[in-house]
Amino acid sequence: MAHFSSPLSPRTGRAGLRWQHLLACVALLAAATFASAAEPAKDHPLVGRYEGSVLDAFQSNAYDEVGLIRGPIKYGDKTNPDALKVAGKVSLYYYKLPDGRSLLEVQRNYEASLKAKGFQLKFSCVTTDGSCYKKDPDRDSPYTDVSGLANAIDTPEWPQIGRGRQFVSNYFENSGRYVLAQYDGPAGTVYASIALAESTPGKGNFAFVRVVETKAMESDKIVFVDATAMQKGLEQNGRVNLYGIHFDLDKDTIKPESQPTIDEIAKLMRANPQLRVQVVGHTDAQGEEPHNADLSRRRSVSVIAALAKTGVDGRRFTSRGAGSKEPVAPNTSEDGRAKNRRVELMRL
Repeated sequence: MAHFSSPLSPRTGRAGLRWQHLLACVALLAAATFASAAEPAKDHPLVGRYEGSVLDAFQSNAYDEVGLIRGPIKYGDKTNPDALKVAGKVSLYYYKLPDGRSLLEVQRNYEASLKAKGFQLKFSCVTTDGSCYKKDPDRDSPYTDVSGLANAIDTPEWPQIGRGRQFVSNYFENSGRYVLAQYDGPAGTVYASIALAESTPGKGNFAFVRVVETKAMESDKIVFVDATAMQKGLEQNGRVNLYGIHFDLDKDTIKPESQPTIDEIAKLMRANPQLRVQVVGHTDAQGEEPHNADLSRRRSVSVIAALAKTGVDGRRFTSRGAGSKEPVAPNTSEDGRAKNRRVELMRL
């Protein structure tokens, strides 16, 4: 079990410089933050890389929520309702594995290394024996198709790098292996999700490593907007974005901590009795757009209902759900998605 090493040395020479330049250009086109293999410090200190692997892409979000496969999945179900939902710093690593090494050897090296560092192995599977999938009562034999695992792993946060919408799935062609490990340390829980892909001969094998360091989100990043600021925004721009109205996850139920912003809207309306506004709900780009549009519409209606309870005439409002179609920031990071999840007032 001696196949893990310290990070590789940076590429040198003219060829290496050309590679770095090409990767940098492609990364800019992909509108995401990537690092080339010339940045060895990007290897996660608790997980590392298999010896001889080449880091082809890297992406990290300071705070995000992901679903990790923690048991056999239903074949063909990309929603994976049984996924382990965790939030924190999410780091993604895409490695090209060295030639001549089987996925089994790579998996067992990862498992031995993780155990030595204090991780507990929570789940592992291989597509060729069907252990990655739940038993289908309508089938006599288990599913062994690698595409089911590939589709379940291929999520929007994986770097695309111009390789098409389905990034991960494009590299699972013959078989796949998966490992989930958990580390409980003094700084919190860390999850390592490792998917190994066997591609066609000559194309190489790949490792997709996702590390989640659970932590509380940095709060108080959105400035509270009071009635005076709302009025100024409506007068100058005809609209104002509000971030103080929060909802239960994937619901239109307004959380109690939203009341100060609701009260400020009511104060604005009472101070301007002729004012009529449209309440627009916005979501980020996660999830299907029809669902986002309906959810944002229902949330705007909930806001109007909450305002009516303060004594403001509900007929002074109209509602609209914009879904994710009117972003004010990129949806490629949690900070951007947080800015897109908002309630907007538009003067009528």
